[in-house]
Order: sequence, then structure tokens, then C-alpha cells
Amino acid sequence: MKNNVDRDLPEDVMADLNYQPFKTTEIGHPEIQRVAPKVHVSTGDDKVVTDIKQVVKDTLQDGMTISFHHHFRNGDFVFNKVMREIIDGGYKDLTLAPSSLTGVMNDMVIEAIKAGTITHITSSGMRGSLGDFVSHGGLKNPVIFRSHGNRARAIEHGDIKIDVAFLGVPNADALGNANGMEGDAVFGSLGYALMDAQYANKVVLLTDNIVSYPNTPASIKQTQVDYVVKVDKVGDPDKIGSGATRFTKDPKELKIASTVNDVIVNSPYFKDGFSFQTGSGGAALAVTRYLRQAMIDNHIKASFALGGITKPTTDLLNEGLVDKVMDVQDFDKGAAESMHTNKNQQEIDASWYADPDNKGAMVDQLDVVILSALEIDTKFNVNVMSGSDGVIRGAIGGHQDAATAKLTIISAPLVRGRIATVVPDVTTIVTPGDSVDVLVTEYGIAINPKRKDLQEALGNLPGVPVYTISELQQLAEKKVGQPKPLEFTDRTVAMIEYRDGSIIDTIKEVKD
Repeated sequence: MKNNVDRDLPEDVMADLNYQPFKTTEIGHPEIQRVAPKVHVSTGDDKVVTDIKQVVKDTLQDGMTISFHHHFRNGDFVFNKVMREIIDGGYKDLTLAPSSLTGVMNDMVIEAIKAGTITHITSSGMRGSLGDFVSHGGLKNPVIFRSHGNRARAIEHGDIKIDVAFLGVPNADALGNANGMEGDAVFGSLGYALMDAQYANKVVLLTDNIVSYPNTPASIKQTQVDYVVKVDKVGDPDKIGSGATRFTKDPKELKIASTVNDVIVNSPYFKDGFSFQTGSGGAALAVTRYLRQAMIDNHIKASFALGGITKPTTDLLNEGLVDKVMDVQDFDKGAAESMHTNKNQQEIDASWYADPDNKGAMVDQLDVVILSALEIDTKFNVNVMSGSDGVIRGAIGGHQDAATAKLTIISAPLVRGRIATVVPDVTTIVTPGDSVDVLVTEYGIAINPKRKDLQEALGNLPGVPVYTISELQQLAEKKVGQPKPLEFTDRTVAMIEYRDGSIIDTIKEVKD
């Protein structure tokens, strides 16, 4: 079975999981029936407990689906506390359905898989030892990878039915009103966790900071919460932004960022009231700085900035260069603190951010987005999931979702070390080439031939060479040579959903 990006899909797995092959980036206008959670009616007077083990015993059974959020990133203490009690409790055949998995969770997940505690996983991504473990066949069933918007869609549809959501928060009152903006381990927006709080059958908050009732503003509300567990410490605030927000001094990244800015400024979309999403990598942060100066020089203000938010973006808000920041997650402490003090920084959930099956997502109004890539091929398909060795080492995140913008720019170096970024065919298709408009490298740009308007607008920029993407691929190959073909077994270890729930690609087990 093949889909519309010419990827072979395993018919047995597709049938077992009742999947359809990817056809198009167009979502259409279906009529959707959403699900609702079970509610255990209570006055709420007895929600505060101190024993995680007892809460697990009261809420969990074999075969259930459990969820967590990843807003604490590598500063998360909650996941391992809860999973230790679940593994020690002897629970089996659980589905793990977090918004994403971070490195600090890896060892515990591997232990849980080996113990038979976790037999299914759905996530935005995974890296490190867990990605390697799964890529070499460590999990019995294929991992289901979904974008942030698609996870929201799947929860609302009932494709992901969360039995118990364990959600760490830096504060909560005795009935469960909580936000991410006050306490020792603040992380700002609770955007991804809000889906779990709304749709899980049982919601367990874990906090080290119980405050007076009623706690406002309340991102998670007492009407959604079953338990509030008091713990010693929920997370390390200094590690919430680790590995994500770094200011680059690398000449190659600065060159790419400068060229990205040239593309934006000379596009038809750079005008008063435009909207953008820039991301969190070193080059993306540099783009924000270049864009700031261009906005000042051209007397242009943006209507909104979207997505995962960093301090450079909130600085634009505070300077009056951006009217609103629509915030689904914060990548650093500065952005988290800004959300607490600036009413124009609006917390949004993952459905509002990017769910394709609702009455209008923020990404549908996005003019410009800058995204990264592990690989991009001559058909403009992008891989952000698997490395050049075939091992899982990334996340879909909001990549597919934000790529629906009017101008989708992929910023990536031509090569990384001895590994080509621009290749004939990507290892894993995550975002289809139909969504991608311009590739920016340190050597120049390539414009999707479907965008004749951009070819006209960007074809003669001073100091910005324009290539076909095939020419860039050949240049990359000339620099690093042709790699040895990857070897996989026939076993499927992961399924890559497109944002509508269809299958755009699969990942096979890496041969030892």
C-alpha cells in the first residue's frame, strides 16, 4: 500500500489500527462528533492527598491510558515520581500518551517497557536512549507519533482516550485551580496539559505549592480535577529551557538567520498586521532579532506571534512591535514570567493552537513560519523525526501544523559535519513538500516551484543566491559524498500520522 507521498505502508498494521493512507494537506470541512470524559461527582472538599502510591491505586487499572505533559521539559520531577509507583505497583499493559517525551523520562520509560508496564506509546517525539531502544525493536507495538495539533484532534475524537492524567503544576489550591505562572518551578503556559485536563476521566494534579482558595487565574479548573497531590518538588526551573533556547554565535547559523529575514522582508506577507512563528533553535532566535530591526526600519507591527514562545518574542510584545502573543508553551523563564505580567500574552490550548478539526485554529491565520529540519529532500518533504542512522531522535511538535502558514520557510544548514541535510529522499517524511515554500541554507535558497509568486518576489535578492533544490542536493552530495544506504528489518516500530490522523510514513526497526 502506498500513500500520496509515495511511501510504502504495511497493510497488516494499517488494517489492525484502522488507518487510512495520507492523501492531501487539505483538511476539508467534515462534521465532527467529539467525546466527553466521565465525571465523578464531588463537592471537592477532600481532594488534597500526600500519597502518590494511594492515588495510583485508587485511579489506575491494567490496560488503561495515562498521560503527562512536557512543559517542565528536562526539569521534570513529576513523571519519574509517578512512574516509579506505577512500575512498583505491578501494573501492566498501559498506554503512555504524554504530550511529548523528554530526555529526563527516558530511563524510566525503558524500565517500564521491560517490565511490561507500558506496551503502547503515543507521543509527539522521543530522543536519546529511548529513541534508540524503540528504533532497535524494544517496544512490542509501534509508537504512534502525532503533532501537537493532531494530538488535540485525537483526544477530542476519542482516538486517544485518557483514563488518568498526571499533571505537574507549580501551584494549585485545595480544589485544583492551577496555573503555570506562580511558584518555584514556573513554566508559563499550560497549553498542552489543558487538553488532558479537559478530556481525561481522572485528573491528578501534583504540586509543591498549595495556595489559598480560590486560586486565579485558573488555567486548570477545579471542575476538572479529582486529586491534588502535595509533593516535595515538582521540577527544576533552571532546566525547563535547557537545550532549547540558546543565542547563537555560529557564523553559519547567523548567515542562515539573516537570509531568512531577507526572505520574509521581501515576501508579499511582510506588511503591517502580519503574523509569525519563529521557534526556539539558535538560528530561529537570531531570526527574531533580525526581524525586530526590519520591523523598526519599515515601521511595521505584527498582529500576533504564535507557538512556543521565547523571551526575544515577548520582548517584541513589550516594545509594541507585536500586538498579541498567542502562547501554547514557553521555552524559557523570561517568556514564562512575561505571561504573568502582560495581559496581551494569551495562554492557548493545543486545540486552539493547531487542531485541524475545529472551528478555526490559530495556525490557520498564520502568515509566516520558520521551521527546522534534520533532512529535506528534492520534493521539499521534511524529516524532523529520525537521524541519518535511522534512529528516532526528534519530535513532530507543531511542525506539520504551523507548515500550513502562507509562507513556510525551512531553515537548515546544507550539511551537518559529514552528513547532508538536503538529500534525494528523506529517511522519514513528517511534513509533506506541498506545505513547504522556501528552503534557506547558508549557501542560498530554493523556492518550491509551485510558488511562482515567490519565485518572482525572491528571485533577485541582493546577496541571496537562488538554486533549485536539486542543485542544493547535488552541492551537498559533492561536499560529503553519498552515504551508505540504511538497513532496516521489515518490522514497523513507529507510525507517523499526518495532522488529520492519516499515515504519512512509518519507521522500521534498524538492523544491528
